[in-house]
Parts: sequence; structure tokens; C-alpha cells
Amino acid sequence: MTRQHARSGSPFEDRIGFSRAVRDGELVAVSGTAPVWPDGTVDPDVAMQARRCWLIALAALTELGGGTRHVIRTRQYIVDPADADAIGAVHGEVFGNIRPASTMVVVAQLLDPRWRVEVELDAIIPPAPPGPRNTSNL
Repeated sequence: MTRQHARSGSPFEDRIGFSRAVRDGELVAVSGTAPVWPDGTVDPDVAMQARRCWLIALAALTELGGGTRHVIRTRQYIVDPADADAIGAVHGEVFGNIRPASTMVVVAQLLDPRWRVEVELDAIIPPAPPGPRNTSNL
């Protein structure tokens, strides 16, 4: 399998030179994903920001052939420890049955001061099992 890239339309992708996600074989890495809507707005509610981040990150994973069940690791960068419970609760909504390895880190700030959370994920998508053998000519 060749390397595949997913793009989300972020203006930073071209400017900085990155992809929203990259799949190389079975491994998918989704870049740091911020809570920005297509019109550039950012919801001030931290739980909504977390949901938006995971929506974007999981859309990239889906584009590359994966789903939530393939996620093995998540990272959440937050600027205020007081937001940890709300952000963690959203993580639980999304990944409660999957239980990936996960890290939450408090950082001094993110690229845009409106962002209170940014997320990343890694996934492994196993190869598709071989299809049924055609035995009609045997």
C-alpha cells in the first residue's frame, strides 16, 4: 500500500506543510486537531470544542479507511486544568467502549488563544481479510 494523506482544509496545512492525517500501511497518525468550524469560528464552550476536535480527527481517519474501533492512542492538549473533566467526559463519550491509551497534557497555550483543547490520535487498521475464494471453476 502506498502512503495516503487526508486533508481537512485547514489553512495551516499548506502554510506549514502537513496533512491532517497520514496512513502508511496499517498505521494512521492524525495531526494535532483544533476546534475550528469551516467558517473559522470557535465555540467558546470547552466540551463543544472537544467534540469538534474529535469530529475532525475521526473524519480524517474515516477518509483513510478506519473508524473509532481502530484508535489505539489519543492525546489531548489543554490550556486550563479546570477543563480536564469536561474534555475527559467528551473523550469518554467517543472512546468509552474502545479504551485507547490516552494522555492529557496541560500546555501554556495553543496556537490560537480561542482554542482550549487540541487533540491527536493514532490508529492501526488491519488489512482486510481475503474475500471468499471463487471455486466455481474447480
